[in-house]
Amino acid sequence: MRALRIGNASGFYGDRFDAMREMLTGGELDVLTGDYLAELTMLILGRDRLKDPGAGYARTFLRQLEECLGLAHERGVRIVANAGGLNPAGLAVAVRELAERLAIPVRVAHVEGDDLTARHPGSLAAHAYLGGFGIAACLREGADVVITGRVTDAALVTGPAAAHFGWRPHDYDRLAGAVVAGHVLECGTQATGGNYAYFQDGDVRHPGFPLAELHEDGTAVITKHPGTGGLVDIGTVTAQLLYETSGARYAGPDVTARLDTIRLTQDGPDRVRVDGVRGEPPPPTLKVGLNRLGGFRNEVTFVLTGLDIEAKAALVREQMAAALGKVAEVRWDLVRTDRPDAPTEETASALLRLVVRDPDQEAVGRALSGAAVELALASYPGFHVLAPPGKGSPYGVFEGVYVPHGAVDHVAVLHDGRRVPVAPAHETAVLDDVPEPVPPEPLPPGPTRRAPLGLVAGARSGDKGGNANVGVWARTEEAWRWLAHELTTGRFQQLIPESRELTVTRHTLPDLRALNFVVEGILGEGVAAQHRFDPQAKALGEWLRSRHLDIPEALL
Repeated sequence: MRALRIGNASGFYGDRFDAMREMLTGGELDVLTGDYLAELTMLILGRDRLKDPGAGYARTFLRQLEECLGLAHERGVRIVANAGGLNPAGLAVAVRELAERLAIPVRVAHVEGDDLTARHPGSLAAHAYLGGFGIAACLREGADVVITGRVTDAALVTGPAAAHFGWRPHDYDRLAGAVVAGHVLECGTQATGGNYAYFQDGDVRHPGFPLAELHEDGTAVITKHPGTGGLVDIGTVTAQLLYETSGARYAGPDVTARLDTIRLTQDGPDRVRVDGVRGEPPPPTLKVGLNRLGGFRNEVTFVLTGLDIEAKAALVREQMAAALGKVAEVRWDLVRTDRPDAPTEETASALLRLVVRDPDQEAVGRALSGAAVELALASYPGFHVLAPPGKGSPYGVFEGVYVPHGAVDHVAVLHDGRRVPVAPAHETAVLDDVPEPVPPEPLPPGPTRRAPLGLVAGARSGDKGGNANVGVWARTEEAWRWLAHELTTGRFQQLIPESRELTVTRHTLPDLRALNFVVEGILGEGVAAQHRFDPQAKALGEWLRSRHLDIPEALL
């Protein structure tokens, strides 16, 4: 049986609009997927639905289809997207109306069952992460377009693969291979050189979107259309494999994929073969993402220029103290961007950032703005702010909870209205940690030089709720032998000071020459709460790479 070619045209709600057309016209495809959902997106869609009960889905997807539905139909490419968000049925209706208006005879199906909001009072949106078998049921019954709500990102690939190859729920190794391929594809151009530590290895000014050639045994080749920008090599695929994962077991509703069994092989220019992936039964529960409104936040950034930066910051904090006395949460951060004897005013300035949160909008609106503005002529020399504080904006809180598989009514709603129930997993296994593998032989002693970690290791980081993960990998066996022994949990906490009071767990993946660190609680209550300067920890890995260690000269 020939390979199934599955492409991706979206890694988030707001990704490159022309990607759908580029993927449909750039080369051969069987299925085109689009990932539009993230923890923050569900909150945004929930707020949209408060204003309009008929909203709750990614409207850009509909606009993309207006340009590309005819192309997909002509080329026989099926489209699978989670753009349905909180309202997959509503988006399916809108796609049917669009197809009718354009006179394109397509069959549109959708997947339901993820919405558990009614069972979680106080939540704005509560949605279970479903697997791929609802998608598979729609495709097996002839759907040309499948709309889902909250499914796992990898389900957009496992569903089409299961439908095409006839996989069943117990085909764990095959499903795990598809999960790994789906995880590589899900973030779009992050697999083809986007956000890549070694971005200077190729031309990443306009990277093409990725695709997977998936085989019946679950093996895959990650590639991209000929002539598109970016690059696909073992490094870009490794970086994406480490993104937003933790240990050796990568759990999903259909299967738990063993990331410590993955083999990557360069299979030619812009082609990476992924094989050897083993699968295990899924865990006995499904993850449910709860989004709720946490209150209101506001911020103001004071610019401190020239001499006596610390004293100026202390003065502002003392002057603001009375106005902030009743605010629930107050956070000050002094960012020393200033330099001595600076050639420009900007490089002579530091930033003092004040962030406030409270259940009452007035407490973070009028109280903050009035107190800050009144200091304009009565504070430190050179007083000014980057922008005046506003009224205070709502912020969200994300929480992950778990329910048994049977707690959701997973249903494939076919193009003709028939409803096909999707059975929950019959076999499950509790998710235990894999024993720590034997470390490689350390490098022999030799001279070292103080240098940035990034000279010998790549990294990629991201968020999962309030936690961050940082994946670090070596490009050579010698660098891996050093990295595995040098970058301990203690060393990580030394290099990333804000993690020292937090729980940090290290996971080792020798076949990828990689370490994965999970930092619990560093993002507070999730990205929507805007807890830290980099609320999704996107640059945490690059900060780590910039820190200096004693590195063997043989590696430099």
